[in-house]
Amino acid sequence: MSVDRLLESLGRPGTQLAALYVVTGDDPLLTIEAADALRAVAKAAGYLERNSFLMDARSDWSALGVSAQSGSLFGDKQLVEVSLPTGKPGKPGAEALLSLAARSKGVSGGEVLTIVSLPRLDKASRESKWASALFAAGTMLEMPNIERAQLPKWIEQRLARQKQQAEPATLEWLADKVEGNLLAAHQEILKLGLLFDEGLLPAEAVEQAVMNVARYNIFGLRDAMLAGDVPRLVRIMGGLKAEGEALPLVLWAVGEEIRTLARVSEASTAGQDLTSVLRSQRIFGTHEPLARKALSRVSPRNWPAAVQHAHEVDRLIKGLPVAGRLQDPWEEMTRLAMRVAAAGPRA
Repeated sequence: MSVDRLLESLGRPGTQLAALYVVTGDDPLLTIEAADALRAVAKAAGYLERNSFLMDARSDWSALGVSAQSGSLFGDKQLVEVSLPTGKPGKPGAEALLSLAARSKGVSGGEVLTIVSLPRLDKASRESKWASALFAAGTMLEMPNIERAQLPKWIEQRLARQKQQAEPATLEWLADKVEGNLLAAHQEILKLGLLFDEGLLPAEAVEQAVMNVARYNIFGLRDAMLAGDVPRLVRIMGGLKAEGEALPLVLWAVGEEIRTLARVSEASTAGQDLTSVLRSQRIFGTHEPLARKALSRVSPRNWPAAVQHAHEVDRLIKGLPVAGRLQDPWEEMTRLAMRVAAAGPRA
């Protein structure tokens, strides 16, 4: 359920709050905002005593059980907030969360309301007993990622809350500057609300006011390479270098993708079903259309050369010279990614 849908449902007459809400997602801003919205609703419903716990596998989880089961000193309803940033509660934590789920299942309008905040869990953690019990017993708010293509619209909506607007080109420029860092994007948008009046924002003034707060990542680089977005690829590569990202990690993201798509291309050329091959290589979700786009652009005969190029970049990173390659491994890394990004459409 989305936060907006939840708040809409809770605003209906006669609706009672559940005993347990689970907020999960990758981006801290979105999970924080979801928890803030729930906290405001809980306060309005009389949950005035608040206990917060920041937990991990080494924490004393017994304190959570004591807080959840003890009455308020002042007779108020209690709001208990549990944040588990690692997503790994350990054995005592898992047992405490199982107990919490058992106490909360089927309960609404009780004396204790609990909000559990989690990162997006991996498959193994998601299928664990404690996580399955929480998801079954509580109302789950899974916050979606804001991808680069969605970012201008997200910024536009946030500006509209301040009764401000921006031209599409300005929104795209802002998206480039805050990509991958929604918390900083939120701060920059609030700053624009303080600096400028309501209405249309002047593009030049926005550019002068907004800092470059993009936080580049290797998976954004991979996606730009697959999409054939050369300006974004070059921008992210430069950002990774400026931020001191480990070049072997960058090569791993790009090189592993090239090797995987080389296998997919070879199998597809041999007559195997492309969808089945993509599934066998664990390419699905938003990754799949990007991979298909790269496969349609790069000729099957060019993938082996790209794989060899990745091996040569690895040698450069290790300080070994390679004939016909640039001495700077970052520059050669860019050339490698450009083999895929800048390839022309196949005939």
